[in-house]
Amino acid sequence: MARACSARLHGEAAAFSAALRSLLNNPQFSDVTFVVGREKREVFAHRCVLACRCQAFQGMLSPAGRQGPLVLGNVQPEVFLAVIEFLYTNCVTLNSHIALEVLTSSVEYGLQELCKLCVEFIKETLSVEQVCEALQAAVTYGQVDLQQHCLAFIEGCTAAVVRTRGFQELSDAVLARVLRSDRLAVDELELVQAVREWAHVSSAVLERPVPEVAALPARELRLPLLAPSELAALESHNQRDLLIPAESIAAAWRCHALRKGSGVPARLCRPRRGTRPREHHRLLDPHGK
Repeated sequence: MARACSARLHGEAAAFSAALRSLLNNPQFSDVTFVVGREKREVFAHRCVLACRCQAFQGMLSPAGRQGPLVLGNVQPEVFLAVIEFLYTNCVTLNSHIALEVLTSSVEYGLQELCKLCVEFIKETLSVEQVCEALQAAVTYGQVDLQQHCLAFIEGCTAAVVRTRGFQELSDAVLARVLRSDRLAVDELELVQAVREWAHVSSAVLERPVPEVAALPARELRLPLLAPSELAALESHNQRDLLIPAESIAAAWRCHALRKGSGVPARLCRPRRGTRPREHHRLLDPHGK
């Protein structure tokens, strides 16, 4: 008796994907409707496809006999359609306007492969205007690789980045993280001004005092790098908004008086890549405690 043989053979993947793509947002044979976004746009789908591809939809669509449209008011139709496209075809069409929101949806729906695709697209299309928003999202969703990529981008064009709206919208923790970098391509005086502008915006949005919202970032400003005349002007300006704690300014003055970087954390005496040289920098001890 001849031994029975078996094998799994694959047809053309492109044809299969194209057939499924034809079902995207197609009311024919659809058995579930979503009402999406403020526009209340109808999106048609198929329960079996969504449920087998995504556990979040599996729970959303149970019990199977549930009737009526499902309302998703907090997501843009274009973003939701990108998620649906991925579920049907394992591909996604992205652009810079929706990529971060699709990333958010991929995390919310537990779609790790879609998340990876979004991260790769965001990395390849980063711009000065969007890099801070991308960094904030990367930190929020624990995307370490994207965080590092965004920080490297910011380090390369810091002077332009600090003037963007995205910079103004960073959280205090993420801004402090940026300010810890030695490779920022901007002078400390400009960083102080950028942080001051950020703090006043955050204060207005959060309805909290400037010293409170700026507590974390202000600790990362490297005041000992400023020349005495710059520090004096900063101290005078600081009396208006109390952005920087008085003890931080006093510590910077102490560095000038002692002509070395003792009494402050060593990182605060290290020039950044974009720091303009000052005469007193050669006196700062990079190993001071």
